[in-house]
Amino acid sequence: MMASYQNLCLVMLILLISSSSYFASPVNTSPRDGLLPNGNFEEGPKPSNLDKMVIVGKYSLPKWVKKGLVQYISGGPQPGGFYFSVPRGVHAIRLGNQASISQFLRVKKGSLYSLTFSATKTCTEEEVLRVLASKETTDLPIQAMYSSDGGDTYAWAFQATSNIVNVTFYNPHVQEDPTCGPLLDAIAIKEILPLPKPIGNIVKNGDFEIGPHVFNNFSTGVLISPHSMDVVSPLPAWIVESLKPVKYVDSAHFFVPSGSAAIELTGGRESAISQIIRTIPNKHYLLTFTMGDAENGCTGPMMVEAFAAMENVVAHHESHGKGSFTHASLKFQAMSVRTRLTFWSSMYHTKVHDFGSMCGPVLDDVKVVPLY
Repeated sequence: MMASYQNLCLVMLILLISSSSYFASPVNTSPRDGLLPNGNFEEGPKPSNLDKMVIVGKYSLPKWVKKGLVQYISGGPQPGGFYFSVPRGVHAIRLGNQASISQFLRVKKGSLYSLTFSATKTCTEEEVLRVLASKETTDLPIQAMYSSDGGDTYAWAFQATSNIVNVTFYNPHVQEDPTCGPLLDAIAIKEILPLPKPIGNIVKNGDFEIGPHVFNNFSTGVLISPHSMDVVSPLPAWIVESLKPVKYVDSAHFFVPSGSAAIELTGGRESAISQIIRTIPNKHYLLTFTMGDAENGCTGPMMVEAFAAMENVVAHHESHGKGSFTHASLKFQAMSVRTRLTFWSSMYHTKVHDFGSMCGPVLDDVKVVPLY
């Protein structure tokens, strides 16, 4: 009897020890649309948990769990002559070789979520940021080509497979300098609600009003990268099927033809966006859309090519960088029960006062209605 009791106590002790790491990591409640708990990293480690800039201790960064060499960065000049821009606050996190930060979030099982985060390259070598959540993962190549002021922002989406998910940001590379890696400035989450049924328009989310979280205090737009294998998109109903991302822009920081959001085609023919719509074979349809400039220093002649079934149209717009737009249309005959709509920019653009920042025409108000 005594031996059985001792064995039971031993089993309970082993279970408690094995599960202690889980309970040591707090489960945070996910906001419906906003920053993650300490998502801007303004709540820093205690001075005793910092070795210069290196965070010491797995749980020293409030609300986060860190592994590997993670630095707590203050924006501005750095040792060694570097300069790190932190446009959304004062502090940021730098992930060194194979380092990560993560936190557990309480979410709704089955719901769709989009993560918006600022990530900046800090070294000359190629850098990749791996994002993991709810058994899904993606690798984002971090390149300094869309914004030269450290303001590049990305979005990625996932579907919650349980009521608690572990959101992780990981640097998978090993560089000669162990501190080299992406700089994370701010991380937010947004629950993606089901799309409303289109009224008088076959295209879903054709006005781009439903998309990822956009930071209020500072925005250079949100890059949506091409991921053909991703199950969920931060831009519902649309597919980014190109080599370079498209940019989600909002009316608070850019010129948008109508509503609160639009898509900027930033990479010429290498930034393509498409949607597959339901059609009736042999029936005729009218595609209409709006294109223009985002009033962000992107000037000159612009062209957007649109494709539907066997037809295409090239829409022209002369941009003076002051926020103007042009309407375009295309009649087409459906060949099957599914028709792919595709849009891309025919030309490559950079900003007038910042040749290191790629830009392009904005696309908005995409509609398809049946004819006859």
